[in-house]
Amino acid sequence: MNKDEVPAWILSLNLEDVEFIKKFIISSGSLKEVAKDYKVSYPTVRIRVDRIIQKIEMNTQLENEPLISYIKQLAIEDRISVDDAKKLIDKYKFERGKR
Repeated sequence: MNKDEVPAWILSLNLEDVEFIKKFIISSGSLKEVAKDYKVSYPTVRIRVDRIIQKIEMNTQLENEPLISYIKQLAIEDRISVDDAKKLIDKYKFERGKR
């Protein structure tokens, strides 16, 4: 997979979230093991998982918004460049996130 193929929901996560997900996968999805690794309680790890889920869900909802779909369609039809489409979408997400 190259950089252009990385899903937007992954790019919406910060480095700490990605490292957390990596540890979670390496521990075969055991929240107890992750808690032990981080030296925190199970409920603390559960809260972290819930926050990551919320980030992913918010990003997924944003990707399905009509304006973003329209910008993507313009790029597909070569009415705007892919780079311009990415810039517009990033700007929209940034402005939307400030609310």
